[in-house]
Amino acid sequence: MAKKSMVERDLKRRRLAKKFESKRDRLRAIIRDENQTSEDKFKASLALAELPRNSAPTRIRNRCLVTGRPRGYYRKLKMSRIALRELGSKGLIPGLVKSSW
Repeated sequence: MAKKSMVERDLKRRRLAKKFESKRDRLRAIIRDENQTSEDKFKASLALAELPRNSAPTRIRNRCLVTGRPRGYYRKLKMSRIALRELGSKGLIPGLVKSSW
C-alpha cells in the first residue's frame, strides 16, 4: 500500500490540472500563434509560468486504484500488476485465470 500522503498529493495534482487546463491551453495558443506580437507572447509565457507547478499535467502520476502503487501500472485496467494478480487469484476479475504449472 502506498503512503496516503502520496496518493492525496496525486489527487490534488489531478484536481489542479483539471482546474487550470483551459487557462493553460489558451496561454499556449497565444504563445504558438504566429500573428501575435513578441510582447504578447512574452506576457503569455510569464502568465503560464505564474500558474501553480502542480497544475501541469506532466506532474500527474498514474497510480493503482486499489493500492496506490505507482509502478507496474496497467493503464487499461487502472491497477498495478500485483493488485491484478491478487484479484485474479481470488476470481474477482471476470475472464482472468491465473495459470500455475
